[in-house]
Amino acid sequence: MFKYYFILYIFTYLLFCTTAKADGAVVDKVYHPYVLANEQELEWRLMSTKKHDRNVLAQRLGYGHALNERITLEGYIIAERDDQFSDFSWQAVELEVRWMLTEQGQYSADWGLLFELEKDRILNNWELTTGLLFEKEFGITSLTINAFVINEWGSTLKSEMEFESRVKYRYRWRPALQPAIEIYTGEDFIGIGPAGMGIIRFDKQKQLKWELGFITELSQATREHALRFAIEYEF
Repeated sequence: MFKYYFILYIFTYLLFCTTAKADGAVVDKVYHPYVLANEQELEWRLMSTKKHDRNVLAQRLGYGHALNERITLEGYIIAERDDQFSDFSWQAVELEVRWMLTEQGQYSADWGLLFELEKDRILNNWELTTGLLFEKEFGITSLTINAFVINEWGSTLKSEMEFESRVKYRYRWRPALQPAIEIYTGEDFIGIGPAGMGIIRFDKQKQLKWELGFITELSQATREHALRFAIEYEF
């Protein structure tokens, strides 16, 4: 059990002692460490972020397929629009791998890993993310923690390493309605806000998931506000 407490210590360190600068959006999906065998999924995310005098809209469309009972592979197309452009433009592509390390309920907490490789189509920049995923149930509530190490390089970026963390504490009131609080940290960024998620189950393993959150930055006088929404259909 020592290794699990050590990993939890690393989570705490990343959450409160982040020292590297994050260039991209810190607020995004909080990942759960679970994979369903043979699952396929279609996912759409929408993010609206107000940064100082700019408002940036981003959409992400993805398709994923479980390679086996522990590993799933997903690809995304990412489009953005800001005040300078009236239409969305295709900005980047991303490949994501999630690996469920432990069976759900096998230990006192559930663990997983996340790997993402993103390429900016316009600026020819790259981003590699490695993440540790943690989830533990406390009665009718659940705590989910993501800790990420991000490496960036490319034509307009110097090679650097960044750290980010995401936390979700949710109340599993009903499968279709689970209110939550989310916390995000990065360099010069701490954000917190209300969120919610739900699962609507259909025949066999077909199900529809939704997520909604509104995050307010606490670390700057000129605060950033982010609204995120996601729908995921698993079949």
